[in-house]
Formats: sequence, C-alpha cells, structure tokens
Amino acid sequence: MTKHSGVCVFFCAFLQACGFGEQSDDIQNYVQQVKLRPAGNIEPIPAFRPYESFVYSATAKRSPFELPVQVDRRVITNANSDIKPNDNREKEYLETFDMSSLSMVGSLKKGGTLWALIQDSEGVVHWVTDGNYLGKNHGRIISTLETKLELIEIVSDGLKGWVERPRVLALSEKE
Repeated sequence: MTKHSGVCVFFCAFLQACGFGEQSDDIQNYVQQVKLRPAGNIEPIPAFRPYESFVYSATAKRSPFELPVQVDRRVITNANSDIKPNDNREKEYLETFDMSSLSMVGSLKKGGTLWALIQDSEGVVHWVTDGNYLGKNHGRIISTLETKLELIEIVSDGLKGWVERPRVLALSEKE
C-alpha cells in the first residue's frame, strides 16, 4: 500500500506543478481580452415561403416509365362477344395490384405442383399456380414455368367489348 500511496502523491504533485505558472496567467489574460471584445452582429434568418405540396393525380394512368402495351389488332378484329370477365367469382388478393407492381421472384415444386413466388409492391411474397388470378385486368394464369408465368388478361377493346390478351411475367433478376 505504501508504494501505491507514494506513486499517487508523486502524480498529484506533478499535476499541481504543471497546472500553475506563467502559461496559465497568459491564457487567463487572453480569455479576458476576448471577453471584452464587442460581439458581432448576426444576420436575421431569412423568411421562407411555406412549402406547397404537390398532389400527383395521374396514379390510375400508365406509368410514363413503362412501354405501352401493344395490343394485337388481329385479336380485336376477331373479338368474340362471349369474352367477358367473370364478375360472379370472388376476387383474389393479387388482383388488387397493378401488374407493373408485381414481380416473380422464384418458383418451387411442392406436391407435384409448380408454384410461382410473386412479390407485391409491399414486399410480401405470395404463392400462385395455374388458375390463379393476378393484376387488375382479370389476368388468369394459364401456365406456370420455373422462369415465367403465362397469363391471359381480359381487357376492354374500347368498343364496349372485351378481348383476351396474352401476357408474360418473367422471373426478375436481383439488382
């Protein structure tokens, strides 16, 4: 214990000797001079206009960053009046999403059935297979492959009728 006490006393004396002297007087004088200087003027904060938010009203229209869907005119000329969406069936959850917000992220085989894994715009992954529906255009899955889904959508022909349009949802690659 006496050895530790001696070391502590030595360090305390060393710190005491370093703390006071001419240098500390110079520093104290400089601080006093700085405090006596007049304070500078600070410019007032500029007045800002209030922020006006922009409301995007074209959410139901096609995204300008996607290519327009090419409709085969041969299909329209051969339009069958019997083609129309089935309004009596219960809508599936993925039919609430636009096709552009859905992506195929994988596939898996379970119980002899090939399932496609579809990710929605909220990041949730869903299992779908032949016969399921997705997208707002009554898209019915007709073929599930490991790398893509083949669908038939029923869209308006613009003449108060309906046409079937093929569509493919391919496996998306990780970025």
